[in-house]
Amino acid sequence: MSEPGSDNASTGVGVERPIRADARRNEGRLIDAARAIFARSGVDAPMREIADEAGVGVGTLYRRFPQRADLIAAVFRLEVDACADAAKSFARDYGPAEAVDRWMQRYVDFILAKRGLASSLHSGGPAYATLPAYFDAHLEPALTSLLDAAIEAGEMRAVIPARDLLRAVAGLCLPSGDGDPEQARRLVRLLVEGLRYQAAKPSTAGG
Repeated sequence: MSEPGSDNASTGVGVERPIRADARRNEGRLIDAARAIFARSGVDAPMREIADEAGVGVGTLYRRFPQRADLIAAVFRLEVDACADAAKSFARDYGPAEAVDRWMQRYVDFILAKRGLASSLHSGGPAYATLPAYFDAHLEPALTSLLDAAIEAGEMRAVIPARDLLRAVAGLCLPSGDGDPEQARRLVRLLVEGLRYQAAKPSTAGG
């Protein structure tokens, strides 16, 4: 549902208008509001509720996100970015293996939070078509950098590439029979401990 005069209009063939600073701020507020409301009420929450939470009008919401799917995809990309960026913080603040462990738990948070978006993301809508590639392009390098540092430090074994590890963890986060998210956390901790088991510490001169 788009409106006349939307921001998607162009000033000429192949020339898009730059987004104004106030429009960027509104977009950011809408995405933040949608992320909070989707987590609280699900992705079918009223769009007016999202606009009210963001402090903008419904018309502004539809100018920035003509379809609900556009907003859901934007929230997903924001969550991916936040998860990927956390790798840099963990690498800076913790030892290599500890950084991997903490990031894996952060990734579990991401997977568990994404459950509410799962049915939408797998619906085949065109707004979601690029999301798998976006996921891989951001999260694989983030985890690879942490794994490489831990392997180089001799704190983990090089037994599984980042891509496979991400998918293994996603599988461990599938809903359990009792719906206990802590089960997934425990299993992921065991998986990380397996990577640390019998890791070879780098040899020292004269050792």
